[in-house]
Amino acid sequence: MRLGFAVKVLGNPNIKPNDTRRWQSEPHLSVSIGYLREVFEYLDDNNIRMYRMSSELAPYVTHPEMPQFHTQIEDCLDELAELGETAREYSLRLSLHPSQYIVLNSPDEGIAAAAVRDCLAQSMILDAMGLDREAVVVLHTGGVYGDKEAAKERFMRRYEILPENVKHRLVLENDETSFSTTDVLEISRNVGITVVWDYLHHQINNREGMSIREAVEYSFDTWPEGCTPKIHFSSPRTELREIKKKNPITGKAEVELEPPLISQHADYINPFEFLSFVREVEGIRDFDVMVEAKAKDLALLRLREHARTYSNGRVILE
Repeated sequence: MRLGFAVKVLGNPNIKPNDTRRWQSEPHLSVSIGYLREVFEYLDDNNIRMYRMSSELAPYVTHPEMPQFHTQIEDCLDELAELGETAREYSLRLSLHPSQYIVLNSPDEGIAAAAVRDCLAQSMILDAMGLDREAVVVLHTGGVYGDKEAAKERFMRRYEILPENVKHRLVLENDETSFSTTDVLEISRNVGITVVWDYLHHQINNREGMSIREAVEYSFDTWPEGCTPKIHFSSPRTELREIKKKNPITGKAEVELEPPLISQHADYINPFEFLSFVREVEGIRDFDVMVEAKAKDLALLRLREHARTYSNGRVILE
């Protein structure tokens, strides 16, 4: 089992995940590639074999009003190929996850077209790196827009007309509010898209009452032959939140304590919850785990240490 984390490296604050400069400074994918080389070195040094790259590797590459950024991927084909070689040398499993604003099922054709452009660009990056089908682009279904069935139909219709190389990269994740495991499995049955299952989202949004073992088994069945499935795992936030509010009498900002939002990720992973989950799905199939925690790589390293300490040798983590 490989463990991975997303984007920001907290174990070395000097490492940047991507070029974050504004357009006026002419940011470029080539700069992001340089940063990724440092990220990959850090991953190898810490025996971390899975990583979610920033979805902003090529800044403004799909921005409709900034054509000067549109050829970044083509400009960096050789550099991307070399980066892919490094990823294979380090046995890294890589992925991308577009932002919440990339909505393929939007009723607004302009927003949907922008989502298609973004999926194309991110798939091009993975293709240019020469990565196999385990390198995926993770999407959510999108919004309900008052009619859930119509929303699912729009997603399926737009997915089916995407180029094959893009369809091979896209995977669909269950979310915590609108589209449950049951929903994304239904979409998968209709159009063949792979499902990346999210543990916390399933706990929050499971109106159908599907068991964890069933959800994992059915989701793993959507993965192509020869590909190791992966899941997302996070623990819910339990600490109080500090919220700044304006005092209506004094007009000054004051800090109030509010209960946690259960849909938010905790800083670290509860190791006993994780080990209980692993025991529950034992024997289905080998799989990898993307750790979604605010402490990023620090949470991964601590989970790995705790899992080895408390699993009595039953869990094998890379």
